[in-house]
Amino acid sequence: MALAKALLAEMEQEGKSTVRMLERVPSDQLGWTPHAKSMTLGRLAWHITSIPAIALRVLSASTFEVSNAGPAQMPENPSFVDTYQRNLEAAMAMIGAMDDDALKSPFTLARNGQVLNETRKIVIIRSILMNHSYHHRGQLSVYLRMLDVPLPAIYGTSADEVM
Repeated sequence: MALAKALLAEMEQEGKSTVRMLERVPSDQLGWTPHAKSMTLGRLAWHITSIPAIALRVLSASTFEVSNAGPAQMPENPSFVDTYQRNLEAAMAMIGAMDDDALKSPFTLARNGQVLNETRKIVIIRSILMNHSYHHRGQLSVYLRMLDVPLPAIYGTSADEVM
């Protein structure tokens, strides 16, 4: 359980920062995008919200087809914070129930049946659930800054808030 405990501590801490960021998403700007090739603000926030649920689907098997990894359809009036918190709690419950052997068990990512990556479940947790989430949270901070939305402090202070 030592591995799960460390993962859960980080997930709890980073989850608080993600919630603070999602709380700032202006509901009247969900269709805004900084560039034609970029996701809209709403789609990006929904993707961040959905990452823990996607990770649950991925971790439920020893092989996962990446074409099944997309987020659920964003509802008309999304509740980013509530949905994210429910998804994160479910992911944390699943990880908390895994012992070290389960976390070290083999895992395969495939596309159309072709193996893309053979690794361990703990690597999938770190890369898909955690690192991927942090990456998109950083994107969200840029979107919010461009919309002149005050940013929360995450790792120390921000230009708008002191921890």
